Amino acid sequence: MVFLQLFFAFLQIGAFSFGGGYAAMPLIKAQVIDTYSWMTIENFTDLVTIAEMTPGPIAINAATFVGNQVAGIPGALVATIGVILPSCILVTGLAFLYAKYRSLRLMQGVLRSLRPAVVAMIFAAGLSILIPTIFTDGSIRFAADNIHFFHILCFAGALVALRMFRIGPIKVMIGCGAAELLFTALISL
Repeated sequence: MVFLQLFFAFLQIGAFSFGGGYAAMPLIKAQVIDTYSWMTIENFTDLVTIAEMTPGPIAINAATFVGNQVAGIPGALVATIGVILPSCILVTGLAFLYAKYRSLRLMQGVLRSLRPAVVAMIFAAGLSILIPTIFTDGSIRFAADNIHFFHILCFAGALVALRMFRIGPIKVMIGCGAAELLFTALISL
């Protein structure tokens, strides 16, 4: 039963996550936390971090990770197949249609109209990751005991490093990880 749940949960994610991995995050969260309760929000933020750090598409990494957590290696395979199957089918069909009808105005209009929805999905994914990172209890409550001030500094520093100084994301991730290790070591003294 769990294999069917994994397959169909990630089949839905694969079928409706237009815009890539970040756009898939709200869908993954809805399936993994809300529908099936396979993870907590804290585990989900760890999942997002691991899926982002490892090579490959985020949705596939997340499917493999969740499947493995829920049902071991067979679960990882089932979830991964579920998430990639819609893309394989859709891309094959769309490639044929695009090659045949790419110059039509209707095709260009449809592609333009999908962009705002994709941006909204990516923004929602960013918020679903940012809120539990900054707020201790995962809800937006501005109280000193509910805010991770160090994480806010890391976020701001990473944003400045990425946007203003054009430092590569890998270096920024390593820097933030090292800063967290140093901060944790200093606090534990």
